[in-house]
Amino acid sequence: MYGHLVSAVQPRPIAFASTVDEHGTVNLSPYSFFNVFSANPPVLIFSPVRRGRDNTIKDTLRNVQKTGEVVINIVNFDIVQQMSLSSTEYDTGVDEFVKSGLTAVPSDVVKPPRVAESPVQFECKVIDIKELGTEGGAGNLVICEVVCMHINDAILDENQSIDPFKIDTVARMGSNWYCRSKDAMFEVEKPSRNHGVGVDALPELARNSQVLTGNDLGKLGNIHKVPEADEVLAFAKAENLYHLSINDKHLKAQQLIANNSIAEAWKILLS
Repeated sequence: MYGHLVSAVQPRPIAFASTVDEHGTVNLSPYSFFNVFSANPPVLIFSPVRRGRDNTIKDTLRNVQKTGEVVINIVNFDIVQQMSLSSTEYDTGVDEFVKSGLTAVPSDVVKPPRVAESPVQFECKVIDIKELGTEGGAGNLVICEVVCMHINDAILDENQSIDPFKIDTVARMGSNWYCRSKDAMFEVEKPSRNHGVGVDALPELARNSQVLTGNDLGKLGNIHKVPEADEVLAFAKAENLYHLSINDKHLKAQQLIANNSIAEAWKILLS
Protein backbone atom coordinates (compact mmCIF):
# COMPACT_ATOMS: atom_id res chain seq x y z
CA MET A 1 0.00 0.00 0.00
CA TYR A 2 2.74 2.48 0.91
CA GLY A 3 4.61 1.84 -2.35
CA HIS A 4 1.53 2.33 -4.49
CA LEU A 5 0.46 5.48 -2.62
CA VAL A 6 3.80 7.29 -2.86
CA SER A 7 4.32 6.19 -6.47
CA ALA A 8 0.89 7.42 -7.57
CA VAL A 9 0.54 10.58 -5.45
CA GLN A 10 3.54 12.49 -6.74
CA PRO A 11 5.47 14.72 -7.06
CA ARG A 12 5.24 15.64 -3.38
CA PRO A 13 6.86 18.74 -1.82
CA ILE A 14 9.28 18.14 1.04
CA ALA A 15 9.05 19.54 4.55
CA PHE A 16 12.58 19.60 5.93
CA ALA A 17 11.60 19.78 9.59
CA SER A 18 13.96 20.99 12.29
CA THR A 19 12.89 20.46 15.90
CA VAL A 20 14.35 20.33 19.39
CA ASP A 21 13.42 18.16 22.34
CA GLU A 22 12.70 19.43 25.83
CA HIS A 23 16.44 19.43 26.57
CA GLY A 24 17.35 21.44 23.46
CA THR A 25 18.73 18.51 21.44
CA VAL A 26 18.30 19.27 17.72
CA ASN A 27 16.73 16.96 15.13
CA LEU A 28 16.47 17.48 11.38
CA SER A 29 14.44 15.22 9.09
CA PRO A 30 12.56 15.42 5.75
CA TYR A 31 8.88 14.53 5.20
CA SER A 32 7.15 14.35 1.84
CA PHE A 33 3.63 14.05 3.27
CA PHE A 34 3.43 17.85 3.29
CA ASN A 35 1.60 20.87 1.89
CA VAL A 36 0.14 24.33 2.58
CA PHE A 37 -3.51 24.33 3.68
CA SER A 38 -4.40 27.92 4.59
CA ALA A 39 -3.17 31.45 3.93
CA ASN A 40 -5.09 33.35 6.60
CA PRO A 41 -3.99 32.11 9.03
CA PRO A 42 -0.94 30.65 7.24
CA VAL A 43 -1.04 26.92 7.99
CA LEU A 44 1.26 24.11 6.87
CA ILE A 45 0.68 20.43 7.57
CA PHE A 46 3.16 17.57 7.43
CA SER A 47 2.81 13.99 8.57
CA PRO A 48 5.48 11.83 10.23
CA VAL A 49 4.28 8.23 9.89
CA ARG A 50 4.79 5.49 12.44
CA ARG A 51 7.59 3.15 11.36
CA GLY A 52 6.24 0.13 9.54
CA ARG A 53 8.83 -2.32 10.82
CA ASP A 54 8.35 -1.80 14.56
CA ASN A 55 5.51 0.74 14.95
CA THR A 56 7.73 3.29 16.72
CA ILE A 57 7.45 7.05 16.25
CA LYS A 58 10.11 9.39 14.94
CA ASP A 59 12.02 11.98 16.95
CA THR A 60 10.36 14.80 15.00
CA LEU A 61 6.91 13.74 16.17
CA ARG A 62 8.08 13.22 19.73
CA ASN A 63 9.69 16.66 19.74
CA VAL A 64 6.68 18.57 18.41
CA GLN A 65 4.46 16.75 20.88
CA LYS A 66 6.65 18.00 23.74
CA THR A 67 7.57 21.50 22.56
CA GLY A 68 4.89 22.54 20.05
CA GLU A 69 7.44 24.18 17.73
CA VAL A 70 9.03 23.33 14.37
CA VAL A 71 10.81 25.02 11.50
CA ILE A 72 9.83 23.80 8.04
CA ASN A 73 12.67 24.41 5.61
CA ILE A 74 12.06 24.21 1.86
CA VAL A 75 14.35 21.87 -0.08
CA ASN A 76 15.92 22.94 -3.36
CA PHE A 77 18.29 21.15 -5.71
CA ASP A 78 21.40 22.58 -4.05
CA ILE A 79 20.74 20.67 -0.80
CA VAL A 80 18.87 17.57 -2.00
CA GLN A 81 21.77 15.18 -1.32
CA GLN A 82 22.37 16.59 2.16
CA MET A 83 18.64 16.42 2.85
CA SER A 84 18.64 12.75 1.83
CA LEU A 85 21.62 12.03 4.09
CA SER A 86 19.80 13.58 7.03
CA SER A 87 16.97 11.04 6.61
CA THR A 88 19.32 8.31 7.85
CA GLU A 89 17.94 6.62 10.98
CA TYR A 90 20.60 8.00 13.32
CA ASP A 91 20.24 7.29 17.03
CA THR A 92 18.23 9.71 19.12
CA GLY A 93 20.46 12.61 20.15
CA VAL A 94 22.58 12.61 16.99
CA ASP A 95 22.52 16.05 15.35
CA GLU A 96 21.58 15.67 11.67
CA PHE A 97 22.82 19.21 10.99
CA VAL A 98 26.30 17.97 11.81
CA LYS A 99 25.93 14.71 9.90
CA SER A 100 24.55 16.39 6.77
CA GLY A 101 26.95 19.34 6.85
CA LEU A 102 24.10 21.86 6.79
CA THR A 103 24.26 25.09 8.78
CA ALA A 104 21.98 25.67 11.76
CA VAL A 105 21.07 29.32 12.35
CA PRO A 106 18.93 30.65 15.21
CA SER A 107 15.26 31.30 14.59
CA ASP A 108 13.61 34.58 15.57
CA VAL A 109 10.49 33.28 17.31
CA VAL A 110 10.80 29.53 17.96
CA LYS A 111 13.54 27.44 19.56
CA PRO A 112 14.41 25.03 16.69
CA PRO A 113 17.14 26.36 14.39
CA ARG A 114 16.68 27.01 10.69
CA VAL A 115 18.61 25.49 7.77
CA ALA A 116 20.68 28.42 6.46
CA GLU A 117 21.04 26.87 3.01
CA SER A 118 17.27 26.48 2.54
CA PRO A 119 15.75 29.14 0.20
CA VAL A 120 12.64 29.58 2.39
CA GLN A 121 12.24 28.78 6.10
CA PHE A 122 8.98 28.81 8.03
CA GLU A 123 9.07 29.17 11.80
CA CYS A 124 5.94 27.47 13.10
CA LYS A 125 3.88 26.95 16.23
CA VAL A 126 2.02 23.64 16.33
CA ILE A 127 -1.75 24.12 16.45
CA ASP A 128 -2.73 20.46 16.70
CA ILE A 129 -1.52 16.94 16.04
CA LYS A 130 -4.06 14.56 14.55
CA GLU A 131 -3.26 10.88 15.02
CA LEU A 132 -4.58 8.91 12.02
CA GLY A 133 -3.99 5.43 13.41
CA THR A 134 -2.04 3.36 15.87
CA GLU A 135 -0.43 0.76 13.60
CA GLY A 136 2.82 0.90 11.63
CA GLY A 137 2.46 3.23 8.64
CA ALA A 138 -0.16 5.43 10.30
CA GLY A 139 0.31 9.15 9.83
CA ASN A 140 0.22 11.97 12.35
CA LEU A 141 -0.92 15.30 10.93
CA VAL A 142 1.18 18.05 12.46
CA ILE A 143 -0.85 21.21 11.88
CA CYS A 144 1.41 24.27 12.09
CA GLU A 145 0.79 27.99 11.98
CA VAL A 146 3.57 30.03 10.40
CA VAL A 147 4.70 32.76 12.78
CA CYS A 148 7.77 33.94 10.88
CA MET A 149 8.98 33.46 7.30
CA HIS A 150 12.52 33.86 5.96
CA ILE A 151 13.09 34.19 2.20
CA ASN A 152 16.49 34.32 0.51
CA ASP A 153 16.63 37.48 -1.64
CA ALA A 154 18.43 35.53 -4.36
CA ILE A 155 15.23 33.67 -5.30
CA LEU A 156 13.11 36.81 -5.80
CA ASP A 157 12.25 38.38 -9.16
CA GLU A 158 12.06 42.09 -9.99
CA ASN A 159 8.60 42.27 -8.38
CA GLN A 160 9.88 40.74 -5.14
CA SER A 161 7.91 37.56 -5.83
CA ILE A 162 9.45 34.11 -5.59
CA ASP A 163 10.77 33.12 -9.01
CA PRO A 164 9.91 29.43 -9.65
CA PHE A 165 13.12 28.97 -11.65
CA LYS A 166 15.36 30.58 -9.04
CA ILE A 167 13.93 28.70 -6.05
CA ASP A 168 14.68 25.44 -7.92
CA THR A 169 12.74 23.15 -5.58
CA VAL A 170 12.78 19.37 -5.70
CA ALA A 171 9.92 16.99 -5.00
CA ARG A 172 9.63 13.37 -3.93
CA MET A 173 8.52 10.64 -6.30
CA GLY A 174 8.25 6.90 -5.66
CA SER A 175 11.17 4.66 -4.67
CA ASN A 176 14.51 6.53 -4.94
CA TRP A 177 13.23 9.08 -7.43
CA TYR A 178 12.92 12.86 -7.16
CA CYS A 179 12.07 15.56 -9.68
CA ARG A 180 13.52 19.03 -10.13
CA SER A 181 10.80 21.64 -10.57
CA LYS A 182 12.53 24.05 -12.94
CA ASP A 183 13.32 21.25 -15.40
CA ALA A 184 9.71 20.07 -15.45
CA MET A 185 7.69 23.30 -15.42
CA PHE A 186 5.10 24.29 -17.99
CA GLU A 187 2.54 27.07 -17.92
CA VAL A 188 -1.24 26.59 -17.93
CA GLU A 189 -3.37 29.69 -18.27
CA LYS A 190 -5.94 30.02 -15.49
CA PRO A 191 -9.60 29.68 -16.52
CA SER A 192 -11.08 32.87 -17.95
CA ARG A 193 -12.49 35.23 -15.32
CA ASN A 194 -15.37 35.76 -17.73
CA HIS A 195 -16.09 32.01 -17.66
CA GLY A 196 -14.82 29.78 -20.43
CA VAL A 197 -17.46 28.62 -22.88
CA GLY A 198 -16.53 25.01 -22.19
CA VAL A 199 -15.75 22.03 -24.39
CA ASP A 200 -19.48 21.43 -24.87
CA ALA A 201 -19.69 24.60 -27.00
CA LEU A 202 -17.47 23.02 -29.66
CA PRO A 203 -18.92 21.30 -32.73
CA GLU A 204 -19.43 17.55 -32.25
CA LEU A 205 -16.77 16.75 -34.86
CA ALA A 206 -14.23 18.70 -32.83
CA ARG A 207 -15.26 17.12 -29.53
CA ASN A 208 -14.88 13.64 -31.04
CA SER A 209 -11.76 14.46 -33.05
CA GLN A 210 -9.12 11.80 -33.57
CA VAL A 211 -6.52 14.59 -33.80
CA LEU A 212 -7.32 17.06 -31.05
CA THR A 213 -6.21 15.98 -27.59
CA GLY A 214 -7.94 16.56 -24.28
CA ASN A 215 -5.46 19.37 -23.60
CA ASP A 216 -6.33 20.95 -26.96
CA LEU A 217 -10.03 20.80 -26.10
CA GLY A 218 -9.37 22.28 -22.66
CA LYS A 219 -7.61 25.29 -24.20
CA LEU A 220 -10.43 25.76 -26.69
CA GLY A 221 -13.02 25.59 -23.94
CA ASN A 222 -11.26 28.34 -21.97
CA ILE A 223 -12.15 31.07 -24.48
CA HIS A 224 -14.86 33.36 -23.12
CA LYS A 225 -16.63 34.09 -26.41
CA VAL A 226 -17.24 31.94 -29.50
CA PRO A 227 -16.34 33.77 -32.75
CA GLU A 228 -19.31 35.22 -34.63
CA ALA A 229 -20.49 33.63 -37.87
CA ASP A 230 -19.29 36.55 -40.01
CA GLU A 231 -15.83 36.30 -38.44
CA VAL A 232 -15.70 32.59 -39.24
CA LEU A 233 -16.81 33.17 -42.84
CA ALA A 234 -14.26 35.92 -43.45
CA PHE A 235 -11.46 33.81 -41.94
CA ALA A 236 -12.43 30.74 -43.96
CA LYS A 237 -12.38 32.72 -47.20
CA ALA A 238 -9.09 34.42 -46.40
CA GLU A 239 -7.41 31.14 -45.46
CA ASN A 240 -9.12 29.13 -48.24
CA LEU A 241 -10.29 26.50 -45.76
CA TYR A 242 -13.18 25.02 -47.69
CA HIS A 243 -11.05 22.58 -49.66
CA LEU A 244 -9.56 21.04 -46.49
CA SER A 245 -10.74 17.73 -45.08
CA ILE A 246 -12.00 17.54 -41.49
CA ASN A 247 -8.75 15.85 -40.47
CA ASP A 248 -6.65 18.58 -42.11
CA LYS A 249 -8.73 21.29 -40.43
CA HIS A 250 -8.16 19.66 -37.07
CA LEU A 251 -4.42 19.40 -37.72
CA LYS A 252 -4.29 23.08 -38.70
CA ALA A 253 -6.34 24.03 -35.65
CA GLN A 254 -4.00 22.02 -33.44
CA GLN A 255 -1.01 23.96 -34.76
CA LEU A 256 -2.77 27.23 -33.96
CA ILE A 257 -3.61 25.99 -30.46
CA ALA A 258 0.06 25.15 -29.90
CA ASN A 259 0.88 28.76 -30.85
CA ASN A 260 -1.83 30.00 -28.49
CA SER A 261 -3.94 31.34 -31.38
CA ILE A 262 -7.12 29.99 -29.84
CA ALA A 263 -9.66 32.27 -31.58
CA GLU A 264 -8.25 31.34 -35.01
CA ALA A 265 -8.39 27.66 -34.13
CA TRP A 266 -12.06 28.09 -33.25
CA LYS A 267 -12.72 29.72 -36.62
CA ILE A 268 -11.22 26.74 -38.42
CA LEU A 269 -13.28 24.27 -36.40
CA LEU A 270 -16.47 26.24 -37.02
CA SER A 271 -15.87 26.64 -40.77
